[in-house]
Amino acid sequence: MEYISKVQRNDEGEIISFQTSSGRIISYRKALLETKDGLLNGANIDSNQNGIATLVNDDENDRYFSYYPSIF
Repeated sequence: MEYISKVQRNDEGEIISFQTSSGRIISYRKALLETKDGLLNGANIDSNQNGIATLVNDDENDRYFSYYPSIF
């Protein structure tokens, strides 16, 4: 099963896309959908204070993929 290996952030530091272990680059929304469908390992869906679905890392020490390398 694939897992998230790298992230791409915009100028505001928000994640906009991910690279998977197989080398695919997918949008944040696609990553949410694939996580929901059980196709991505190591991530979960959580809701923020406004009830919006967000992607979080299974690693409690790095919930927001802060230590993941950049795609570019």
